[in-house]
Amino acid sequence: MKSIHTVAVIGGTGKAGKYLVKQLLLQNFRIKLLHRKPETLTFDNPLIRVIKGDARHYNAIHTLLNGCDAILSCLSQPVGEPSIFSDATRNILKAMAAHQISRYITTAGLNVDTPADKKSAQTQFGTNWMYENFPATTKDRQVEYQLLADSNINWTMVRLPLIGQTDDIGEITVSLIDCPGSTISATNLALFMIKAMTDNEFVKQAPFIADK
Repeated sequence: MKSIHTVAVIGGTGKAGKYLVKQLLLQNFRIKLLHRKPETLTFDNPLIRVIKGDARHYNAIHTLLNGCDAILSCLSQPVGEPSIFSDATRNILKAMAAHQISRYITTAGLNVDTPADKKSAQTQFGTNWMYENFPATTKDRQVEYQLLADSNINWTMVRLPLIGQTDDIGEITVSLIDCPGSTISATNLALFMIKAMTDNEFVKQAPFIADK
């Protein structure tokens, strides 16, 4: 894969995204970060450039991706708003084509299904619970997956159990068919996503990851 120097980050101030930004900075990547209210942020690092905008708006995504080599997303659902995931993904795919960017890594929950899955009873219970309690966003996540699966880009969707907001770094377990654990350290997640930017192991796949 091509060398990556500048990374577009979406969802970079959330419970997983802030750890992702921290690890990118530790590895000296330049970051363009999308945020709806940049005036509320206090970043003081020359490697970060904040772009004001909403992932639902194509012009914001187009501006964000200009000059970037890859995109990492920890986008979460805004409370009280219509589901954001498929709209954001359509914009990302369109802007990636415009800027000739090929590598995109995003996160999702256990509820996303793929043809390769052999979900355990516990993972299937969690999937069913999401459909029962958050039907609109859960269905939209599946639409997001299908948009990626039907695209020509080198995407990876990282499926996650509960995220622990911790700097702990340890071994992880990865599976393409079922979630191998109940938690993932936000730092372990960040390191997995960064490594995935520059290798081919999980291109066009949706691995589950968890702490070992």
